[in-house]
Amino acid sequence: MAQSSALPAEQYNYSIVRRFTIMAMIWAVLGMSVGVYIASELAWPFLNFDIPQLTFGRLRPTHTTMVIFGFGGSALFATSYYIVQRTSQARLAFPWLAEFTFWGWTGGVALGVLTYVLGITQGREYAEFEWPLDIAITLVWVSYFVVYVETLRRRTQPHIYVANWFYLAFILAVALLHIFNNLAVPVSLTKSYSLFAGVQDAMTQWWYGHNAVGFFLTAAFLGMMYYFVPKQAGRPVYSYRLSIIHFWALIFLYMWAGGHHLHWTSLPDWVSTLAATFSVILLMPSWGGMINGIMTLSGAWDKLRSDPVMLFLITSLSFYGMSTFEGPLMSLKSVNALSHYTDWTVGHVHSGALGWVALVSFGSFYHLIPRLWDSKMYSQTLIYVHFWLATIGIVLYITSMWVAGIGQGLMLRSFDDYGNLAYTFIETVEFMHTPYVWRALGGAFFVAGVLVMVYNMAMTIARRQPAAETQLSAKPAQA
Repeated sequence: MAQSSALPAEQYNYSIVRRFTIMAMIWAVLGMSVGVYIASELAWPFLNFDIPQLTFGRLRPTHTTMVIFGFGGSALFATSYYIVQRTSQARLAFPWLAEFTFWGWTGGVALGVLTYVLGITQGREYAEFEWPLDIAITLVWVSYFVVYVETLRRRTQPHIYVANWFYLAFILAVALLHIFNNLAVPVSLTKSYSLFAGVQDAMTQWWYGHNAVGFFLTAAFLGMMYYFVPKQAGRPVYSYRLSIIHFWALIFLYMWAGGHHLHWTSLPDWVSTLAATFSVILLMPSWGGMINGIMTLSGAWDKLRSDPVMLFLITSLSFYGMSTFEGPLMSLKSVNALSHYTDWTVGHVHSGALGWVALVSFGSFYHLIPRLWDSKMYSQTLIYVHFWLATIGIVLYITSMWVAGIGQGLMLRSFDDYGNLAYTFIETVEFMHTPYVWRALGGAFFVAGVLVMVYNMAMTIARRQPAAETQLSAKPAQA
């Protein structure tokens, strides 16, 4: 990895990184709180109070958008802008364009959330924005690409560190997915119809949907991992060669796996078989990346006893490994026959979203915050409190969803001695009430941890020394 001391810290553009970091935490609190509320609605339906804007159907895309694109997207903007400067040893290109990406992205997500609450949506998973917002987000994304690539072009280092490879793949692939999945015919300012129809529409949507997970929520956060795990550990990445193999294998294989969301539908059988095959093969590069990250601690395992930030980063890799084992398992047609349309899928998604994406983001932010604000973390104890609240919350969430989903699947496929369904649909709903209560409790634990982090972060920023004071205190030392 390039030495980070080549440029003084003040020569980097940390202002944009700070803004995205703060915004990421704001979206985390808002989006995850909405998630707890809609989880509670499923356990206690009266909580929608017969108000259309509070119904699960409107708040669910609000939750996913604020968490994935608000929190996750802002975290990726923040860390990618930081990493590309540090590894390139060059200041961020086009500061005004970087500013545009902040206001454009934040404004786009906020407007999207507002339209969902008002009932304006395409009804496409993770792509609910209507066409005017889709176009606006495309402009922001092109600006992001220009800033990122031009910064790399201006690098003073001959080598492009592997974290940048993952970020570049994420930027390019998400652009491709966003444009083609959102091809539509507008009929008004707030309504459009997809250019595709029938099974082609479903295939396009899940080509997008799964690869949004693959490139937005996996490849990009692996870029985060490949920088912050070695940095926090104070050691080089375990195998740089393995990181390159990991990159190319992951990038090639992921694009083919989306059809496994459509097993047992009108999708041609050979397409879903191909998707399942590539999904199983994906296990190898995924676990290669996990092992590469965890083994970076070789010779420094003691850091897990003394450094709570390493706990976040290594635990996130453990959840990454678990999620990328569970995904190929659920893509097998025999397993999918049980899991499809059940809450097992919800548990799988959240083991990756909370266990991998959120934890690696929190760990990266805990590394970043003292450096961005030239201060020391207010409380190491609160980092431990956050870690255990988050971990308990994740375990409660995913185990309750495993129980709900597998139980639901078994009940819906049980027959009596006469060949009739053994359980009615309403009996499966009654069975799921208790797991739903535990799921809401797990989410509440996780949100409590986020609030602890926000407090710790706010106190850290508040205690920092202003630049003028820092310079005055440094003069006697220099003398």
